[in-house]
Amino acid sequence: MVATNDVNNRVKRHRAALRAAGLRPIQIWVPDTRQPGFAEEARRQCAVVAAADAEDQDVHAFMDAALLDLDEDESDA
Repeated sequence: MVATNDVNNRVKRHRAALRAAGLRPIQIWVPDTRQPGFAEEARRQCAVVAAADAEDQDVHAFMDAALLDLDEDESDA
């Protein structure tokens, strides 16, 4: 029982220090990568995104123009 109290106190101090540093705890839910079918679904979604990206030439032109703009800004400095 004493060991449990020590751990609880240590956790409380750690959390208090994090809060004092301006952080706050949150809880998030993420996909369970261990589930059957996860890898196949991830591959399917990646393929969909890659196909959409390959078809969107406007986005490629925009990114190329932005990159050129960055290169020009660096050469001016």
